[in-house]
Amino acid sequence: MRDPDSLYTVNEDVAAEIGDAPVMVQLVRGFIDAGAAGQIAAEHLAERFDARRLVTFDIDELLDYRSRRPMMTFDRSTWNEYDEPVLAIDLVHDADGAPFLLLHGVEPDIRWEAWVAAVRRIVERFGVRLVVGVHGIPMGVPHTRPIGVTAHATRPDLIAEHPAWFGTVRVPASASALLEHRLGRWGHDAMGFAVHVPHYLAQSTYPQAAMTALGQVEKSTGLDLASGALEAAAREAAAEIERQMAGSPEVAAVVHALEKQYDDAVRQIDGPALSDEDLPTADELGAEFERFLAQQEDGGAG
Repeated sequence: MRDPDSLYTVNEDVAAEIGDAPVMVQLVRGFIDAGAAGQIAAEHLAERFDARRLVTFDIDELLDYRSRRPMMTFDRSTWNEYDEPVLAIDLVHDADGAPFLLLHGVEPDIRWEAWVAAVRRIVERFGVRLVVGVHGIPMGVPHTRPIGVTAHATRPDLIAEHPAWFGTVRVPASASALLEHRLGRWGHDAMGFAVHVPHYLAQSTYPQAAMTALGQVEKSTGLDLASGALEAAAREAAAEIERQMAGSPEVAAVVHALEKQYDDAVRQIDGPALSDEDLPTADELGAEFERFLAQQEDGGAG
């Protein structure tokens, strides 16, 4: 492995401003982020708080441009805009002025081990005491019930208050998951929250999921990330979902079936957590919604 330090540069002026033991919030965009939970959270933090670039990763060393081509804008006779991919760490201060680090941008396509080793160097240099990540996952649950969260961590006591939603499962890896795994092996605390997004909303922007995710980060770190500022967007999204349901009895029937399955499962286990196996499969419950939402996108709704 080449020297991990060659993958990034540090703004030493910003580095001099960092106090002891900051938290790192990790919002790298991976291959799955249902409801754009992590993306909305990252955009919220960028818009809400001032950030200064601390670390810039060498994107040319980490991105496969032909598999994920950045967008460019052609205007009449010239290329005038390029959506340059970024992977970076910023120094941010929360609503109370407390500093934290924000790792954000595109997931590396290659050299995962080198990138993870580079993040380890940064964690150890700046005395990061906890790394926390969030993203959304699709689940067979209704949007009319409380949003569930699957918590995971390098030590069980970090998530002792959270119920376990899954047993043992094998899923495709992500750079963020590998980062958490490796940090734990190296003796660093890391954790994450996978927010349960209704399967039929997985491809939509779902501010409720981002608000829930940021709320979990706030509880775990003590940071004030102004998660409540997303409430207006969440209400607007909920109203739009209800409007679409009102225009389709078939869709409303699917949601009511999900509600019954969810409520029955909760009563059976006498608690807030339930197994995904207790609910209808995504294929069974999502097909009708996908057809309906596709009609909305095509202008089928009046």
